Amino acid sequence: MGSSEQPSKVLVVDDEPMVREVVTAYLEREGFLVACAATGPEAVRAIDAGRPDLVVLDVMLPGLDGLEILRRLRAASTIPVILLTARTEETDRVIGLELGADDYVVKPFSPRELTARVRSVLRRARPQPDRPRIEYEHIVIDGATREVTVDGAPVELTPKEFDLLAFLAGSPRQVFSRGQLLESVWDSSLDYQDPSTVTVHIRRLRQKIEDEPNEPRWLRTVWGVGYKFEP
Repeated sequence: MGSSEQPSKVLVVDDEPMVREVVTAYLEREGFLVACAATGPEAVRAIDAGRPDLVVLDVMLPGLDGLEILRRLRAASTIPVILLTARTEETDRVIGLELGADDYVVKPFSPRELTARVRSVLRRARPQPDRPRIEYEHIVIDGATREVTVDGAPVELTPKEFDLLAFLAGSPRQVFSRGQLLESVWDSSLDYQDPSTVTVHIRRLRQKIEDEPNEPRWLRTVWGVGYKFEP
């Protein structure tokens, strides 16, 4: 982060004190402002009070689990969320992505890896004046403001949903495999992500921008290969 930028605020939600302490130390070392919560209700209050720029959210929480918090958050906000999930709980990861999580990290995790993912998600979430404006018939994807409109109506996308749509639309008709999309949109420098991450994000995008999500106009599946944007 440049010295002229306001430090980003990160809320770390985990019921394990050691996890909160270690993650806080790593994030503060990188210049982030960090707040913590240990339970679901604490997290809800902290989000309402502090409006963080990003939430690191454990799935297993007392009082109110992380998936329910994410569900409530997505009903009103596109704040980036990185889920912390147990290695064996693949179902939680898929459900979390369906609910609108931007990324996930599997426990036990490297604090350095988590910090890298926080940086990556926040960097992509910022408006970027040099990014192009893409227009095709009824859809407009404005890279500078990170806004999308369909038939003139604004569409609320999470940072990763926007990145995926902008990447595909930036290379119309080119087919990308899920692995290529993971490398390009989720950062090749980070650890392996499950290919279902891409599948779930494509499904969410279709629900938001397509008139008929089951018969998509824009985001086409190329069976056995991957996905493409059809202008």
